Amino acid sequence: MAWLQTSDGLRLAYLVDNFTDPWKPAATVVLLHAAMSNARRLARMVPALGRHARVVRIDLRGHGASEVPPPEAPLSMPRLVADVVEVLNRLGVEKAHFVGVAMGGSVAQNVALAAPSRVRSLSLFGSLPGMAASPVRDWPARIRAEGLRGFVESTLAERFDPARTEPALLRWFVDDCARIDPEYAARYFELMAGLDWSDQLHRITCPALVVMPGAESIGGTARYHYMHECLPDARLLVYEGMPHNVCDADPDRCAADVLAFLRERFGDPLEA
Repeated sequence: MAWLQTSDGLRLAYLVDNFTDPWKPAATVVLLHAAMSNARRLARMVPALGRHARVVRIDLRGHGASEVPPPEAPLSMPRLVADVVEVLNRLGVEKAHFVGVAMGGSVAQNVALAAPSRVRSLSLFGSLPGMAASPVRDWPARIRAEGLRGFVESTLAERFDPARTEPALLRWFVDDCARIDPEYAARYFELMAGLDWSDQLHRITCPALVVMPGAESIGGTARYHYMHECLPDARLLVYEGMPHNVCDADPDRCAADVLAFLRERFGDPLEA
């Protein structure tokens, strides 16, 4: 794990894995995790992706090993975007493929809007153009009332199919979510629940893979179809019967679909 001091003084953690042939130039894939998650939760996608590209996983501020901003520090989407761009700058990466999970995909979409020259493609899993019209708006109050662990446990059925999920995975997921500072989690959801960039999707011109959980209940399914229609160069892939947390439930399938999409659009080996 490595650390970066951001331009506003926060300590940000990230990891780099590269299993490509060392004598060849390698493309870069950036993985951005969901809210209440961290880079470690995406580790199961790395073996498949890392043989074909340098894989960068970032602990978004307040998550994982990254520092939690003080309560008085402003929290905004431009700041989250700046964190990602500053990691790219540190690594000397001019342009990368982005894989964004849920609200990590929200950040990835906004990187594509704010710094389009840095984004080769987007692969978005359970990620919508804002959560203003979703149950997320009620989550901060629920976290403060139920506690973070209680809140996560009460929403498990929206995230996984218990009949098809190992109980040990569900326990691990709850424990891992509960590691984040509860008040920061509430602030993070308050930010995301107030954002909507649906009317800006036409500006994201890079190739995009939009993966819709077929049993989505957190954001509904209609807005995924809207994304598919509004993004100029998008493919919609439906994971039938799967609730929201597809990358936790089936990381191998997610990684395989990212690779298939990138190979189709950028060749094999991936253009560096």
